[in-house]
Amino acid sequence: MAPNPQCSALAAAKDKKGLSYSQIGQQIGLSEQRVIDICTGAAVPTTGEFNSLAGALDIKSAPPSDSAHTRV
Repeated sequence: MAPNPQCSALAAAKDKKGLSYSQIGQQIGLSEQRVIDICTGAAVPTTGEFNSLAGALDIKSAPPSDSAHTRV
């Protein structure tokens, strides 16, 4: 079973779209593991990855300004 996203908004968007991590990766040109790492907080996405992921999941709002969403 795939791990749950760290961000509740990301989890909700992923569930709403009904996409697997693999399907998201295929859509945005990333490996399934990279998508999992980004979604679970194991890796910080580049700006391009972040924007692609948000687009694939139809996320329109900016992430909250808390420790789980800190950009490096």
